[in-house]
Amino acid sequence: MSAFSSRAKLLGAVAIAFACGLVFASGFDLTPFGWAQNKGATIRPASLTPAPAGGAVADLSNAFVSISERLTPAVVSIQAERTPEQQQPRGQGRPNIQRRNQPPGIEDFFQQFGPQQQQQPQFSSGTGFIVSKDGYVLTNNHVIENMDKIKVQLSDRREYPAKLIGRDPQTDVAVLKITAGDLPVAVFGDDQALKVGEWVVAIGNPLGLDHTVTAGIVSAKGRGTNDLGGLNRDQYAIQDFIQTDAAINPGNSGGPLMNIRGEVIGINSAIATRTGYYQGYGFAIPITLARDVMDDLIKNGRVRRAVIGVQIRDLSPADAKAAGLKEIAGVLVGDYSSDVSPARAAGVEVGDVIVKADGKPVDRVSTLQRIIRSHEPGESVEIEVVRFGDRKNMRIKLTEAPTEAQQVARAQDEPEEEPSAAPGRGSSYNPQSLGITVENITDQFARENKVPNDRRGVLVTGAERWTAFNPGGVEVITAVLFPRPRKEIRNVDDLRQVVSRLKDGDSVSLLLFNLQQQATRVVSVTIGQQ
Repeated sequence: MSAFSSRAKLLGAVAIAFACGLVFASGFDLTPFGWAQNKGATIRPASLTPAPAGGAVADLSNAFVSISERLTPAVVSIQAERTPEQQQPRGQGRPNIQRRNQPPGIEDFFQQFGPQQQQQPQFSSGTGFIVSKDGYVLTNNHVIENMDKIKVQLSDRREYPAKLIGRDPQTDVAVLKITAGDLPVAVFGDDQALKVGEWVVAIGNPLGLDHTVTAGIVSAKGRGTNDLGGLNRDQYAIQDFIQTDAAINPGNSGGPLMNIRGEVIGINSAIATRTGYYQGYGFAIPITLARDVMDDLIKNGRVRRAVIGVQIRDLSPADAKAAGLKEIAGVLVGDYSSDVSPARAAGVEVGDVIVKADGKPVDRVSTLQRIIRSHEPGESVEIEVVRFGDRKNMRIKLTEAPTEAQQVARAQDEPEEEPSAAPGRGSSYNPQSLGITVENITDQFARENKVPNDRRGVLVTGAERWTAFNPGGVEVITAVLFPRPRKEIRNVDDLRQVVSRLKDGDSVSLLLFNLQQQATRVVSVTIGQQ
């Protein structure tokens, strides 16, 4: 028998055995026949045979159709208007506002010339969705903020005047109420179970095009306001946006973002753009957060937000190394939010890294926000911090975040003058291992810029482009937190003494004071890696 014939018989026997094995296994439902795909789908060459109507693509398309048909009736168009204030004669009832570097009364001087400009009505439009049969509507705060007339139009063209129940600038959520009954409602889902890569659908009124449906996937979760230009960036602002590539444009604001089951998992709120229009990514407020805010607004007319009283940010690799952490997970305490901070009273220090709250791991700012949001003001929460290698547990009694009116009043009390970067000139120092240039603060600079005595360290006058010392504004290094023990910095010689003892690969954590923001932050650096 030839070698070729023997080889052919062997291959034939193997093929028969393999086929028999498949038949045997399929009888026990161990190895089903078909391609590695979702059940019911069939793969065929597109150029030869069209895919059957019941394939996976058709199923997905039918899901989109079902979501659109079921949810569109619950999506509304919102039109808002602000009536112009009655103009008063010049000099009567005018606020005493003086522009910087402009003598008092100069505004009236220029207004004597040319025709008086009449104030025009302001208009805003957006989207919302009905959340109760008796007419409660969820939308964005920025759609109706400062507006005095709000109108809601349903998908069947019925129009209703809307009453503002309440709004929350920090989460950009607002609740409206229309007088109607037996309305179609949207169903809430669970955004915490949402996975990156899942299909989502957005419905809204972009660019004046009513009830437009777009689809995409979840691109990311836990996006903060630093990722989105132009949004509210105060210390209580949301840091937990859902990012999606479903097309969102002006007019989509306030509309629902839904999962493939047709459940609302977010409120479309913002886009990442340089043109004002969609450029690839949109951002939605998680519905669990929006629902909590809505419940507070309906019950109390305002949001009672529990806070621990610190300013925090996500951990960087250098922060983690300085703290002695193996993983880059946690949030760094940069300052206290007020003089009566409950975290400060409990023993939390600037430079601490919060790694647990309520016994749950804290990997980023959004995670800590979710945990704290689950509590009411007055309740207590157990936290674990890492303080440059040492772990400490503390119990913090939560307080209520200040209202918008309190924050506005506080901002108005702050001086308008911006600090000057010209130091006057003091002795300079260029620690290249830190990637910065610093100078002593002269008496003249301290007087002109009202530098507090306890913040009079060394002025950062230059920084390499890609270092952590580029936040914008004028900053002063006031202390070295690590290596321990903490050392207060009063002049360049103090900083030189610390840096001279460090070698490549060592970590150093500095406390900086921003003269414009009147707030501190912590910058950690690994020597020789700038």
